[in-house]
Amino acid sequence: MKPLRVSEDILPLGEFRARAARILKDLPERRNPLVITQNGYPACVVMSPDEFDRMRERQAFLEAVAQGLADVQTGRVISDDELRKQLDAEFGPLEAE
Repeated sequence: MKPLRVSEDILPLGEFRARAARILKDLPERRNPLVITQNGYPACVVMSPDEFDRMRERQAFLEAVAQGLADVQTGRVISDDELRKQLDAEFGPLEAE
């Protein structure tokens, strides 16, 4: 996501209402979310479904990395050999290729 541009990415509710069909039609091409204001305050954020999915996937990835780093710091890790033994026990050994 690119940095928020005040001149392009913030829109008063009245202007959104007046141009809603066009804004929604153009939404898939937007890389930034659109902030809709009401009485001068942010009221909601509008973004394309694809951009929303990308944001959620990025967040899940970052949380997984943070969890992995925390596991390393607290010693909740096993060696490659131990992992292989556990996987072999659970699923059987890999077949030779």
